[in-house]
Amino acid sequence: MSRGGEVVCVTGGSGCIGSWVVRLLLERGYSVHATARNLDDEKETKHLLALPGADTRLRLYQIDLLDYDSIAAAVDGCVGVFHLASPCIVEAVQDPENELLEPAIKGTVNVLTAAKAKGVKRVVVTSSICGIIPSPNWPGDVVKDEKCWTDVEHCQKNGIWYPLSKTMAEKAAWKFSKENGLDVVVVNPGTVLGPVIPPFLNASMIMFLKLLQGSTETYVDYFMGPVHFKDVAMAHIMVYENPAASGRHLCVEAICHYSDFAARVKELYPQYNVPSFPKDTHPGLLRAKDGAKKLREMGLDFIPEDQIIKDAVESLRSMGYIS
Repeated sequence: MSRGGEVVCVTGGSGCIGSWVVRLLLERGYSVHATARNLDDEKETKHLLALPGADTRLRLYQIDLLDYDSIAAAVDGCVGVFHLASPCIVEAVQDPENELLEPAIKGTVNVLTAAKAKGVKRVVVTSSICGIIPSPNWPGDVVKDEKCWTDVEHCQKNGIWYPLSKTMAEKAAWKFSKENGLDVVVVNPGTVLGPVIPPFLNASMIMFLKLLQGSTETYVDYFMGPVHFKDVAMAHIMVYENPAASGRHLCVEAICHYSDFAARVKELYPQYNVPSFPKDTHPGLLRAKDGAKKLREMGLDFIPEDQIIKDAVESLRSMGYIS
C-alpha cells in the first residue's frame, strides 16, 4: 500500500541504486529529500531533477557522512529514511579505515542518530550480500540466507575491505536499533544491474562491463547472483511500506555462481569477449532459485536473469561504453 504524500529522505540519492529509489518513490507520490556529495556537480543532480515529479516533490541536500549536521538537515521533516550512501570500492584500497570503514560505519550511525532525533518512524538500511559473504565457516549443505553473516576475522586477515565495511556498518545499525528503539529494516542486494539513470556506472555495472571485455576475475567475495535495479528499489519500498517487514532481506534474482552468470551472458551475447570459467567459481556457495524467499513472500516478482543482462547491455550501449 503506497503511502504517497509522506516526506522521506534518500541518502546517496544521486547514485545508481539511489536514483531508482528516488524515481519509484516519486512515482508513488512521495515527497523526497535526496542527498548528494556535491550539489554543484551536474553529474550528481541533473538526472534527479529530470525525474517525473521532481519539480514539485524533490529537494536535494548536500551531505558528508561524517558531518552530522548536514545529515540532520536532510532528514528534518521526514517520516522515513532510506540510507543508501556508503563508499563502494572493490578494487585496491589504499587506506581502508578512511576510504571505507569510517564513512560506512560512522556514517550509518550518524544517519540513524539524526533519524531518531528527528522522529523518523522507520529507516531502511542498504547493506549488501557482502554482509552475508564471504562466510567460509557456514555449513556446506545449507543455502546461505539472512541468518548467514560475513566472517569479520576472515575479511580482516585477508584484506577484504568492502565486505568488512558493509558488515560492520550493518552490525552498527542493528546495535543502534536495539539500544535506541529505532525501527530499522535492511535490504541485502546482490550484483545490481540494468538500466542506469545517472551518467556514471556503479561497481556492479563496472564488473559487468569488464566481463563483456574479457576480464577473468571471478569476484568470489562479492557475488551471489544478479538483481535488477528496479527490483532493488522496489524491495526498499516494500520493506518500508510493509509494517510486518523486519530483519534482513536478501535481494537476488537467484543465488548462482559467477561462472553460471558469465555462461549465460556469453550465450546471449556471443559477439562480446566473455571468457569461460570453471563450473564452480564459488566453493561453498549452494545455488538456489528462491534465495530471496522473504522478498518473494512479500510479493516481489523478480525480473528474470536474461532481462537483467539485456537491460544492462542496452544501458552500456546507450551510454557509449560498448557498441
